[in-house]
Amino acid sequence: QVQLVESGGGLVQVGGSLRLSCAASGRTFSRYAKGWFRQAPGKERELVAEISWSGDRTNYAGSVKGRFTISRDNAKNTVYLQMSSLKPEDTAVYYCAAGHDLGGYVYWGQGTQVTVSS
Repeated sequence: QVQLVESGGGLVQVGGSLRLSCAASGRTFSRYAKGWFRQAPGKERELVAEISWSGDRTNYAGSVKGRFTISRDNAKNTVYLQMSSLKPEDTAVYYCAAGHDLGGYVYWGQGTQVTVSS
């Protein structure tokens, strides 16, 4: 099995920065695509960013493009989400996910809360 554990969430001021990490354990030898999702109260879960195993392809939600950066270190089995210029509307539970292809996520982390103070 593959387990994903997020870390780095917390409370941050408007305009501040935060970096989320997602460490994979278990059978991590598979070449999984990785993604970050978020869900705010009363809203649907949405894709924030995703990255292919090799890193050659990335996709971002229009609302975060230019502010967030997804990256990965396969040697450390870790994917990151660097968030900058944070806005109150970025407040949500953030989840990392893994799958065999972009958009095909089957493994999920437990989620980490990000709160941007207004």
